[in-house]
Amino acid sequence: MQNNNEWQAAFTVIKQLEDAGFEAVVVGGAVRDALLGRAVHDVDVATSAMPSEVKEIFTRTIDIGIQHGTVLVLVPEAPVEVTTYRTDGDYTDHRRPEAVQFVRSLAEDLKRRDFTMNAIAMRSDGSFVDYYGGQEDIEACVIRAVGEAQARFAEDALRMLRAVRFSAQLSFTIEPTTMQAMREQAADIEWIAKERVKAEFDKLWVGKNVYNGMLKLQESGLAAHLTGEFEAEQWQGFSTQDAQVGWAYFSLLQGENWSEVLRSYRLSNKETSFVKAVLAAFEALKVGWNKMDYFSYSEVELDAALDFAKLQKFQVEVTQDAIRAAQTNLPIRTRNELVVNGLDLQKWSGQKRGPWLKEALQTMLEVVVAGEVANSREDIQAWFERFYEEC
Repeated sequence: MQNNNEWQAAFTVIKQLEDAGFEAVVVGGAVRDALLGRAVHDVDVATSAMPSEVKEIFTRTIDIGIQHGTVLVLVPEAPVEVTTYRTDGDYTDHRRPEAVQFVRSLAEDLKRRDFTMNAIAMRSDGSFVDYYGGQEDIEACVIRAVGEAQARFAEDALRMLRAVRFSAQLSFTIEPTTMQAMREQAADIEWIAKERVKAEFDKLWVGKNVYNGMLKLQESGLAAHLTGEFEAEQWQGFSTQDAQVGWAYFSLLQGENWSEVLRSYRLSNKETSFVKAVLAAFEALKVGWNKMDYFSYSEVELDAALDFAKLQKFQVEVTQDAIRAAQTNLPIRTRNELVVNGLDLQKWSGQKRGPWLKEALQTMLEVVVAGEVANSREDIQAWFERFYEEC
């Protein structure tokens, strides 16, 4: 688990900090995921060195969050985020501390973290610092708040949604006292910016047990304070590695109100377009896809629509292999492959641009995709002359 560039970079940084007389450890999700045997990509370091001291030790650094004690250290293996041990000041908005205080104590730093599984530190010799039983909770597949759950959620209400997200990612249960605190403070999630909520759902949708996460969302009472409908039973069997597919299925379950619900989560235009395409493909599947559907929608969009039909218990004859075969056998795959364009139609008709041109181009595309007219200038011109006469 410690052989990739990120781990090597972290240990290089830790050694230099230790050589300079400071304590340094790997913290956070990297330690948790290493213990779980999951892939680790971001390996962060915490240290007793103050930010100014970190910058003195390393020749190449970037201030990426200096007010919170974080410095990006550039070493040959990979960049490493190095954060000074700290305690947080008062939280007045359920989102962020008014101030942070840098400390020299690892114990004080770990005390402020959200869950026991995220409050484990790893020293350079591979030993662990675990004041809150995080390793035991990982072995028991339990999500438990560090210290008093009410205090942790009062500090940052997003932690409640993080607990739900972790339950989907890891298929863990939420410890009863932690769950009770979530029920009591669920309304505080309304303080959290929609962008932060959206980021948690992005990760939840690609979890290995989304259904478990949706159950916890309901059980905690958080669902009642979030925009949209969250019916856990509808998510049984759902699985994806693409967060956009999760948003598309969530949108499908919202019914006619989906676009308004989706807008509240601040999705990008690209994400929204993907959702719209999948929902349109899903509707088209109800009557059966034609060649124009296979042309208009991407393989990913069609696969998602097919999966949704199965989740909704619709009887469909299409398979993923059939989708790929149908798209492979299309006469053309993009509009750019047409050998004729609007200028050709204007020349052949002797007419200027107008609404007729858009209609003619679309009809031309459809007959070529359907295989009714070959994609050659001669065949399309012959077809167009007949089409123009009829118009």
